[in-house]
Amino acid sequence: MTASMTRPVSLRKPPSEVVTATFCPLTLAHVEQIDTFWRSILQAAQQFDISWDWAYKLRLAVNDSRYEAYAIELDELVQGVMLLETQWHRSWLPARSPLVYVEYLASAPWNRRPIEDPPYLVGVGRTLLLLARQRSIELGYAGRVGLHSLPTAEAFYHRNNMADYGPDPDKDGLVYFEYAAVQR
Repeated sequence: MTASMTRPVSLRKPPSEVVTATFCPLTLAHVEQIDTFWRSILQAAQQFDISWDWAYKLRLAVNDSRYEAYAIELDELVQGVMLLETQWHRSWLPARSPLVYVEYLASAPWNRRPIEDPPYLVGVGRTLLLLARQRSIELGYAGRVGLHSLPTAEAFYHRNNMADYGPDPDKDGLVYFEYAAVQR
């Protein structure tokens, strides 16, 4: 993960304004923002990811080359984060090709429709998912991306056209989703 991983991304601010945010490596400052601004809102809204320790995830990315952690920021505020594993996971398709595995993905609480309607920004989660796919292409994995979904997020992955491979008994019954290789 290098500074060259920084790139502009377009998001929508309701009702129809398009804004340019920044996709960049996750930093300690981002983690501190999550702890300061997100945590109390997540707790009050009883969100599934209240216990996710982004400081630990950042340490993984810094100390283990298999992991990469990223953020989307707008106006110096973290709008979404994700942790990827890039070397060990394989496709569930017969060829068992390597893929980028999304370990964790979260939008800021104010970007979640169940908490804020309309959300401050629309498309943060989808943008992170597409950036994981782009990272897969950059790594030579042809856009293959896999993940296990929390039950509350399954509809999101269906809406984003990821193939549903059903519950995985090895992952507490979480449903496995995967993007196959991009057709060229």
